[in-house]
Amino acid sequence: MMGAVAVAARYGGAHTAGVIPRWLVDLEVADRDADELVVVDTMRQRKAEMDRRADAFLVLPGGLGTLEELFEVWTTRSLDMHHKPVVLLDPAGVFDPLWMVLAGLVGQGFVRAAALEAVTVTRDVDSAFDALNLLS
Repeated sequence: MMGAVAVAARYGGAHTAGVIPRWLVDLEVADRDADELVVVDTMRQRKAEMDRRADAFLVLPGGLGTLEELFEVWTTRSLDMHHKPVVLLDPAGVFDPLWMVLAGLVGQGFVRAAALEAVTVTRDVDSAFDALNLLS
């Protein structure tokens, strides 16, 4: 998925940068067409580099790694450690069950309601870009 997004971004004229741990370069076939490819030693360094470079976070449905990265940037946003927009573009409602679990956690007092407001869930690209403040 990330590769397809990068290809589409380049096709649209955007600058792309990939950040990948050294041990994944050959395993995942790093995006060697990226305008910039940053190779780091660990996954923690990868996330730190991506966080440092990001003006905002746009998350698409994905697996465990995607969820882990979403929760990290979302948590740090909800704790006021950064003020970058965190937007989840979920056109098919893949993560709807997750939101039900989170609402239950709020109801039980494990998650602050304000924490849920630190991420914006959208169903279409235009709404996602509006939430990222990229269209204004």
